[in-house]
Amino acid sequence: MTTTVLLFASWADAFGPSLAVELPEGARVADLLDVIGSRAAGRPLPKPMVAVNQRYATPDQVIQVGDEVAIIPPVAGG
Repeated sequence: MTTTVLLFASWADAFGPSLAVELPEGARVADLLDVIGSRAAGRPLPKPMVAVNQRYATPDQVIQVGDEVAIIPPVAGG
């Protein structure tokens, strides 16, 4: 299944505002992060929170066809 992932802050800087990621049926949030991390080509990226359908997700949450997925890295400011 192809999942569109919305990216923010440093992750958006690295990949753009969104990515289309091909995942097998039954893929979990952790699997998604592994796939995207493999595209980082050695760039250090902070560990993000992941939201599925606008709710924070655990690494074990299964991603379904049509889910809205967003990667939200920690952000500092002042």
